[in-house]
Amino acid sequence: QVQLVESGGGLVEAGGSLRLSCAASGRTISRNAMGWFRQAPGKDREFVAAISGTGGTTMTADSVKGRFTISRDNAKNTVYLQMINLKSEDTAVYYCAATSLGIANIRRNVNYWGQGTQVTVSS
Repeated sequence: QVQLVESGGGLVEAGGSLRLSCAASGRTISRNAMGWFRQAPGKDREFVAAISGTGGTTMTADSVKGRFTISRDNAKNTVYLQMINLKSEDTAVYYCAATSLGIANIRRNVNYWGQGTQVTVSS
């Protein structure tokens, strides 16, 4: 079993930055592709970004490309989401996710979810 705990959310003004962290416990996640998803009020959960187990491959949703960067530190069993130039439409609960099926499958196959962290961007 893998437990995922997100942190780093909060209230920020439009144009500001935040870095989310996802700390994993239970076992190493170095073999797992990891991702970030978000869910805004009244909307479905959507994919934000993903990273392969080695960190060599990343994917980013078009809506955040150029503003959000996913990274990982396998020595710390932690995944990050650096967010810059935040917009009001980025307001959502952000969830960390892990899959054992590879980065290409993370959008539809998540084995573990975190509990989420709230990001609120004021305009």
